[in-house]
Amino acid sequence: MHDNLIEKFLSKEVVFPGKIIRLEHWQVELPNGEKALREVACHPGASAVVALDDDGQIILVRQHRIAVDRLTLEIPAGKLDSPDEDPFLCAQRELSEETGMTADHWQKLTCLETTPGFCNERIHIYLATGLKQGDCHPDEDEFVDVTRMPLSQAVANVLNGTFRDGKTALAIMMAAALQGASTHTND
Repeated sequence: MHDNLIEKFLSKEVVFPGKIIRLEHWQVELPNGEKALREVACHPGASAVVALDDDGQIILVRQHRIAVDRLTLEIPAGKLDSPDEDPFLCAQRELSEETGMTADHWQKLTCLETTPGFCNERIHIYLATGLKQGDCHPDEDEFVDVTRMPLSQAVANVLNGTFRDGKTALAIMMAAALQGASTHTND
């Protein structure tokens, strides 16, 4: 149907074997038969959790992101320990590590391809409800502050551009849409 758009993978070479990402040069054959180079950042994947408490508050973590040099408010998230790790188990671990919480109810919302123009990272996003508080135990190089806000305020922050993190924005909007659908009644 759209075969005239498909690039064919030919070969790859590791250019940089990083701790979080691995940069590879991929040789591809273009739809017109010509060859081209693609730089691809390879990532094991991640999971993220939009956690909603019984009062309609979303749980967020504030942290400094040096790559953009600012404090951000994001949903709890973290990378898979390996590409073979179950994303659901990663989501449970990250919620516990960053917030100290566990959840009775889980629903997978989506799998986000963060930047498909040059990176193969996929973030599995879950909705967690029925929250129970425990103790936070972030990674030793992770410094976060847990905060709550009404889901409606989080939606407003997405719409006004305050929340610029893609996974957080998408998760908030999907959670809000689901919450609206579950509270809508036909009178």
